[in-house]
Amino acid sequence: MITTTTPNIEGYKITDYKGIVVGEAIMGANVVRDLFAGITDIIGGRSGAYESKLADARKTAIDELEQRAAQLGANAVAGVDLDYEVVGNSMLMVSASGTAVVIA
Repeated sequence: MITTTTPNIEGYKITDYKGIVVGEAIMGANVVRDLFAGITDIIGGRSGAYESKLADARKTAIDELEQRAAQLGANAVAGVDLDYEVVGNSMLMVSASGTAVVIA
């Protein structure tokens, strides 16, 4: 399935719009990861643990978005937007939304 942030898909014609689809993922970070991230914040550098968690959440949200589009009979999702939010003290929410379309 083609999934793109652009409103059109170059080389294809959108023949039908199936509706808006959303995929969401909420991931918790554990205490050990929080501790090492805190140390990284103090001494500088990147937090590989959080980057990995963020990548997992993003993939989960996009996978769910694509599954919901397929359930509507779409073969692509156009205009995808990714949003990131912190929920509570240690939860990360990634939301992916877009328009499920049929392309030819």
